[in-house]
Amino acid sequence: MKRKFSDDATMDEIMSRSPAAIRVVLQHGMLCVGCPIASFHTVSDAAREHDLSEEELRCDLLAVTNAGDPD
Repeated sequence: MKRKFSDDATMDEIMSRSPAAIRVVLQHGMLCVGCPIASFHTVSDAAREHDLSEEELRCDLLAVTNAGDPD
């Protein structure tokens, strides 16, 4: 699977580059959309702050950001 964001990409960058990621963020019960901290938090930071599985969150985000990309 092709990665579309680096480990140091912020939640804001991920959502800006791939609007489909917003749905994933909301499905995980996070309110990163419009949050001023989203421009500082990485996926690791956001998962830790929201007590979520980083692996699951990252996998779900990668799935939507890579959708439509050739392998």
